[in-house]
Amino acid sequence: MIKLTVNGKTHEVDVDPDTPLLWVIREWVGLTGTKYGCGIAQCGACTVHIDGVATRSCSIPVSAVANNQITTIEGLAQSGTPHPVQKAWVALDVPQCGYCQSGMIMAVAALLKENPKPTDADIDAAITNICRCGTYQQVREAIHAAASA
Repeated sequence: MIKLTVNGKTHEVDVDPDTPLLWVIREWVGLTGTKYGCGIAQCGACTVHIDGVATRSCSIPVSAVANNQITTIEGLAQSGTPHPVQKAWVALDVPQCGYCQSGMIMAVAALLKENPKPTDADIDAAITNICRCGTYQQVREAIHAAASA
């Protein structure tokens, strides 16, 4: 059994230690907001926070995070209040198909925690998630709006 803390709740899962964290979150913990995109940590759809750091969960074995705090998109809001990034996403109609958005939001929330007022160059360097719909301009606007909130 591997003990995980996800969104502040402890879960014991009986899985192979090499199982990717993404699959444990989705299949054993039952939180499906974190998405599978590529399986090789390139697209960012599976981004979660591990001890506050944006991490692509498809490529990290569950055994590597047994003693860490894991936050998924479902745990980003605090006390029922959406995170400023979530508010900006809604206000600026960022998502189109929405598939990449949970991972994108998690990456942006981590960026703003580390750098509360990022420049466009900072955003370009930090946000490497892929959006197949091409909403990058809306993403950039939402990042600046969340930083100003």
